[in-house]
Amino acid sequence: MTSPDDDPDDKPSVTIHCQNNVSVSVTFCDRFSFAADSVHHAVELRAPGLTARVDEVVAWIWDSDLTAFLEELATDYEGWDGERSWHTNDRDLTVSAAFRSGGYVGLTWALRPWKQAAGGWGASVTTWLEAGEQTTSLASDVRAFLAEENQ
Repeated sequence: MTSPDDDPDDKPSVTIHCQNNVSVSVTFCDRFSFAADSVHHAVELRAPGLTARVDEVVAWIWDSDLTAFLEELATDYEGWDGERSWHTNDRDLTVSAAFRSGGYVGLTWALRPWKQAAGGWGASVTTWLEAGEQTTSLASDVRAFLAEENQ
């Protein structure tokens, strides 16, 4: 389940809640951009006992983007074998998708910033969505969040 958070006083954001446990979520927020070819934003993961955030995830407009990955998952709502994955160029955000019986998609969202730095860290959560409508809605919400006209 996704929810675009469009409070007029706040910056745009999108929150993905796990339908099995609503306390597990992923939020795309605090969007900003330095160049015409990229959008910078934060990603937050939340679960009982876990809060993790990366402040500067970069979405490049010329690269295979997260929206296209999510749209492909939504198109394949009848399922697939194995696991599919996507990551940012810096690999600070990775998303893995697995299809389960009953028409559900498990999306594992992993944050691993500063991979080369000493003391680096990683965190992940898994959100479960219906393969069709909820995954389509997620793709649409992420596309709107990353769109230039919303800046």
